[in-house]
Amino acid sequence: MSSEAEQPYRLDGKIALVTGAASGIGRATSRELARAGADVLIADLNLEAALGLAGELPRSKAIEMDVTQASSIGAALDRISTLDILVNNAGIGLVGDLAGTSEEDFERVMRVNAHSVYLVTRAMLPMLLMSRGSIVNIGSVAGMVGVKKRFAYCASKGAVLAMTRQIAVDYPKEIRCNCIAPGTVQTPFVEGYLEKYHAHEKDKVRAELVSRQPSGRLGTPEDIAALVRYLCSREAEFINGAIVPIDGGWTAA
Repeated sequence: MSSEAEQPYRLDGKIALVTGAASGIGRATSRELARAGADVLIADLNLEAALGLAGELPRSKAIEMDVTQASSIGAALDRISTLDILVNNAGIGLVGDLAGTSEEDFERVMRVNAHSVYLVTRAMLPMLLMSRGSIVNIGSVAGMVGVKKRFAYCASKGAVLAMTRQIAVDYPKEIRCNCIAPGTVQTPFVEGYLEKYHAHEKDKVRAELVSRQPSGRLGTPEDIAALVRYLCSREAEFINGAIVPIDGGWTAA
């Protein structure tokens, strides 16, 4: 039987920071990176939930972080001495077309989903350059194709895709920066959307969400987490500036 060190996609000795890490894709990613041998910094606005997850995982630590506030990111930075992996996962959604999206809501979505990637990545950049590290941004197929009544959300995720490519171009030999573009994933994020906008027809709308993916199912947080692990691993060293859809065939159809 092979030892752990001989197994593929290992991250032993790596320090990883995951934002929005206490639930959904972030939670699954934290678990998967820990399983791969990384020390995981579980960054979330909900410190209680982050502490709960940190208590379940080896070599992990909870960090309270508001990704929209430079001061909060700076306070977190003071607790980190080295960093090999950054996963920009924190995000929110919004339903509305152009006419139905207020300026306040547009700015809020852009700040959480896009501006935060700038703030967090810029703060962590010196450590990532020193370690020749890896960045994985969690985008969305909504940044690649139009989705009805998702004006602000699509705009924000399109910005994440563009920033990913730009970072890869600006630092091509120093760090790797890639973006995962999930389709619809079964998370508390999606359940919250159903409860807020379709409480009286959840099953119907859930079936419509499933039907968008030719594979006939929603993604799982674990689907995304496994791809994060791969992109951070030594086996993925030649992948840089890539936008990788993981959407059950949605963008191929």
